[in-house]
Amino acid sequence: MCAAARPPDRMHDDEPDIDAGLVRRLISAQFPQWKGLPLQRVASTGTDNAMFRLGPELAVRLPRAGWAADGVTREQHWLPRLASRLPVPVPEPLGHGRPSSGYQWNWSVVRWLDGVNPIVGSLAEPVRLAHAIAGFITSLRKVEPTPDAPAASRGAPLAARDAATRAAIGRLRGMIDTDTATALWDKALRLPERAGPPTWIHGDLSPGNLLLTGQHLGGVLDFGQTGVGDPTVDLIAAWNLLPGSARPVFRTALAVDDATWERGRAWALSIALIQLPYYRTTNPPLAANARHVLREVLTDRSV
Repeated sequence: MCAAARPPDRMHDDEPDIDAGLVRRLISAQFPQWKGLPLQRVASTGTDNAMFRLGPELAVRLPRAGWAADGVTREQHWLPRLASRLPVPVPEPLGHGRPSSGYQWNWSVVRWLDGVNPIVGSLAEPVRLAHAIAGFITSLRKVEPTPDAPAASRGAPLAARDAATRAAIGRLRGMIDTDTATALWDKALRLPERAGPPTWIHGDLSPGNLLLTGQHLGGVLDFGQTGVGDPTVDLIAAWNLLPGSARPVFRTALAVDDATWERGRAWALSIALIQLPYYRTTNPPLAANARHVLREVLTDRSV
């Protein structure tokens, strides 16, 4: 688990102070078997959780905001059920922390996964990575949803994001080509909705949630948004990470038709539009990726 750059420690207005002292108190009170292990904050562009490495084999993840807290319970319950069906390692929950020591939400201790995040524009073997990400998505979709499977917040139709997307476009006037962004978004909303049954989705396949070991996909992180719904959002890796030369391989591996591809591109557009003004100063690496996505999406003519 790694990231190339570290944003400021606080990214949200209502974010609590999360530091090594707090994590030490939580571990000592709830998992005393680990209280003597070395603790170090991990550089991460993640927006939902602060992460600390605990000894050589563990990581501690604490939600930064209330809207991220549900992801802890989701990961604790579902990751053990999904892991054996997936082709690459995913976080293994080892401890379910509870609110205490002035911290108000549930939190997790998971097994540390070695690897580095891929760097956009510096992929040595993008076609290999495109195949690997598509394989992960395919395996996840093949897991049969059970009646108690949670709904994925990003498994809804694009129309559910219309107001937030248009508001973000308004905040970005003068910074991006808002006319082209609006036209592309308007076109996407006229696309037919997916007709197939809901499937499992990851929901946030961004570079910061992927790990490489050598040139291989070595792990997928952060299942806080996983759930069941329209899986189109998992196509966003085509624009937030993969170069244009590798997108046809990714698309072919997933057997994506034109309408689905355009919906996937619209998902990438919407996420980047909303991220850029929100994280422009508090998470510069993520804002830089959002700018990259907008450049890629607004110039992509792959349909």
